[in-house]
Amino acid sequence: MRVIKMIAAAFALMWAAVWMASPAMAQAPAPGRLHVDITEGHLNPMPVAVVDFLATNPNAQQIGRDVSQVIRANLERSSLFRPIEPAAFIERIQAMEVPPRFADWKIIDSQALVVGQVTPLPDGRVRIEFRLWDVFAEQSLAGFQYATTPDNWRRIAHRISDQIYEQLTGERGYFDTRIVFVSESGPRTRRIKRLMIMDQDGANPFFLTGAENMVLTPRFSPSTQMITYLSFETGPPRVFLYNLETNRREVLGDFPGMTFAPRFMPDGSGVVLTLDMNGNSEIFAMDLRSRQRRRLTNHPAIDTSPSYAPDGAQIVFNSDRGGTPQLYVMAADGSGQRRISFGEGRYSTPVWSPRGDLIAFTRQSGGRFAIGVMRPDGSGERILTESYLDEAPTWSPNGRVIMFFREARGAGPQLWSVDLTGRNLRRIPTQTDASDPAWSPLLP
Repeated sequence: MRVIKMIAAAFALMWAAVWMASPAMAQAPAPGRLHVDITEGHLNPMPVAVVDFLATNPNAQQIGRDVSQVIRANLERSSLFRPIEPAAFIERIQAMEVPPRFADWKIIDSQALVVGQVTPLPDGRVRIEFRLWDVFAEQSLAGFQYATTPDNWRRIAHRISDQIYEQLTGERGYFDTRIVFVSESGPRTRRIKRLMIMDQDGANPFFLTGAENMVLTPRFSPSTQMITYLSFETGPPRVFLYNLETNRREVLGDFPGMTFAPRFMPDGSGVVLTLDMNGNSEIFAMDLRSRQRRRLTNHPAIDTSPSYAPDGAQIVFNSDRGGTPQLYVMAADGSGQRRISFGEGRYSTPVWSPRGDLIAFTRQSGGRFAIGVMRPDGSGERILTESYLDEAPTWSPNGRVIMFFREARGAGPQLWSVDLTGRNLRRIPTQTDASDPAWSPLLP
């Protein structure tokens, strides 16, 4: 029921008005307009002032403070922005409708200013609104307002963070998203592995499955409504579908051998997965409506871990047909299979970027594991992280950040994230040990 209530709250979110800023403006900032170069990582983060949102009563005041704090945390975690400590503020904003005293914000080196307000509504909801100012140009960049239930304030904070990110970088944000992962607990000889879901910042965690059955490799559908994962609850591993709206799950199909490594097609109409055919692992595509499957590979080697390009035209996968596990690309119908990884080591867990420009992967070499990226033709390989065990990359919906799990020698796995510069490496808080993360698209 908790899943259903949270989904219902999400859909109760209403976009009430838009004051300024069009998609075209976000994608192509005008000359002289305040803008963050996202290719430079966190070397020179933009100073941003986020004022505690105004309110007329104590309950609304607390919501305003909480919303502002989440916005600051989101912006700081991106490494592109440096939220200024509120204690440094000179002007005390009294009214959202009045332009700020820009000179006061220039003194503390703030380049952008975020102000907002929380207003209780007669029907029990609250209206949360904000405005983004370019301090040096002394002009408004964007303003939005949302009406929602009071307990949905965190969702609004993430949406506002996305709006700020988009206005200042020209690309869509990734804060209003969720992470599904495998929660691990118990001794190593009797490890309990359950599905858990949470906000991208670690808030609102809760379990989707019980402790009686081991689960692996959860993946989101493009609509964020469905999750596919692997479970051992019926004996041999089977692929399950979990509907977040109805809290119901079902077996994808009854296959003669093992099934594993499922991922959704970009349009959500089917999945691609690996089936064990008489001791040989092959990749199949399956239509979710008809449940008919189509074989894509036919090779005596192990072919697994398929991942679609965002346009659905190609699939990257892992195969040891060359003697060691390497990355291969093929057309969506299985034709044109070709190797793209040629570096030292063993390559695995490939996943295509939502932008289509890169493929993330795990590479094992010299007794260590690394997370890296390469172009779809195999060129431009770069290693972003390396440790005793780094594995299972998953992309943020804007293709700028990768989450994965890291395991130190003798310790349990934990979730981490890194941006494409390789500089912004951060631990993601979880209640338990955690592995196999999957990042959702932006929530509807």
